[in-house]
Amino acid sequence: MPELDPRPSDLRVTKTNWGAFTNSTLHAQLQERGVTQVVLTGINTQIGVETTARTAYELGYNVVLVTDAMTSFDATAHEHSVTRIFPRLGQNTTTADLLTLLAARSA
Repeated sequence: MPELDPRPSDLRVTKTNWGAFTNSTLHAQLQERGVTQVVLTGINTQIGVETTARTAYELGYNVVLVTDAMTSFDATAHEHSVTRIFPRLGQNTTTADLLTLLAARSA
C-alpha cells in the first residue's frame, strides 16, 4: 500500500495461512536479521493475530500485541483473545503507549 510508504529494504512476506509464520519465509528472514521481538496488529484477532502470536511465542520471539490496532467480526472472541490468551503469549499495549516508547528510545 502506498500509504505505508514501502521502501526497497522493507521485509515483504506473503501470508497464505491464518498465521504469518506458517508456510512463509518470515521466521527465516527475521532470524537472518537477528530479530528477537515482533509487534503484532491485524484483522481477525482470534484467528490471524492469535495464530501468529502463538507461533511467534513458540519460536522464542518476544511478542508485543497492540490491542487497539486489532479488530474482529466477533467482539466476544476478540475480548477473549485480548484478556485471556495474549497475556500468556506476550505483552499487551496500545498504539499510543507503543509510539511513546518508540519516541523515547529514538530521542
